[in-house]
Amino acid sequence: MKNLKKWSVLMLGIGMIFSLDSCSGGKGGGINLFTPEQDMELGREVVKQIESDPAQFPVLPEKGNEEVYAYIRKITNRILSSGEVAYKNEFAWEVKIIDDDETLNAFCTPGGYIYVYTGIIKFLDSEDQLAGVMGHEIAHAALRHSTRQMTQIYGLAALTSIITGKAEPGLIEQIALGLVSLKFSRGHETEADEHSVLYLCPTDYKADGAAGFFKKMEGQSTPPAFLSTHPNPGDRVKNIEAKNNEMRCRGTKANVSEYERIKKLL
Repeated sequence: MKNLKKWSVLMLGIGMIFSLDSCSGGKGGGINLFTPEQDMELGREVVKQIESDPAQFPVLPEKGNEEVYAYIRKITNRILSSGEVAYKNEFAWEVKIIDDDETLNAFCTPGGYIYVYTGIIKFLDSEDQLAGVMGHEIAHAALRHSTRQMTQIYGLAALTSIITGKAEPGLIEQIALGLVSLKFSRGHETEADEHSVLYLCPTDYKADGAAGFFKKMEGQSTPPAFLSTHPNPGDRVKNIEAKNNEMRCRGTKANVSEYERIKKLL
């Protein structure tokens, strides 16, 4: 009976592979054996890992930085209010700022836990640029890119062990640690760039704000962690601006003066 139960779970997982293969969607594509609920669970595990390592992830305290946090959350809420973000009501979409001026990075865990480094806030020139970067990271979570890639790495064995509650000790923690430094595929990066435009287009922001970041990065001697190995910044600028033109987005706001004021608070 026990073997029959295991076999049933295995067949369930195989069935999910075939059902998900036809609806993986998007240019990034990729089968995802994890459920949205497991995305949220993994996101919570990543948060635990970050909180347990303040040396690597020095989170800026909210006390004394209330205005900066309110500003970043305002941008987040404008993106979520676009009506285009999947799992808007299911995922957490919580914001934390990492106090690290040397790192030009931002990331969003599965389940919607958003981390923005002070380094990238100070590096950028305007609110629409930061909104573009945040839209890109939110897209990775909303399109569930991390767990699509984790499916390729861990596959059916991980899925069945999680379903049955018999995962090897530390497996979920191991997956969570891998998610922090995960590099996305070319297709996933392109898809996230395009969705950044999609999210900003209904707002009054310049919808190709993310292109401003990549323009600034061209010619830099050392690419930041935000950039994957491909595609290169020049190609991404062209793709983002082309998507903006294709959608005929009309936003013009960059909010430069307000952005400069917030930067001075950090």
